[in-house]
Amino acid sequence: MKPQQIAAREHLLLNYKIWLSTITGDGLIEESTWKLLKAIRSEDSISKAAKIAGISYRKAWGDLKKTEELLGYPVVTKKRGGVDGGSTTVTEKAIKLLEAYSALQSKLDDSIEQAFTIFKKNLKL
Repeated sequence: MKPQQIAAREHLLLNYKIWLSTITGDGLIEESTWKLLKAIRSEDSISKAAKIAGISYRKAWGDLKKTEELLGYPVVTKKRGGVDGGSTTVTEKAIKLLEAYSALQSKLDDSIEQAFTIFKKNLKL
């Protein structure tokens, strides 16, 4: 085996994505939606949250609308502007969803890291 092949094998990285979907495959929540909802929770603003999540304001609203349609309940509460400006907050149900998704992500990260460690050991046959 060439030294470059050994070095490449030892530097393998595992990348994966997790998303929740309906039985038809329509996405409910994925990393970008999770980031958006987390940012809305901390910023109380969709425009600020969209910037943090790295998406456009229009896409943020579209993703939120799609998520709400698929879940069957609101994930944000909007307050129109005025003297103090408007705000958007995450609903209690959405907070529970965020917390459950975070816990799932953490457990899966641990399990996948263990499995990947075994995988890399098996490559050294």
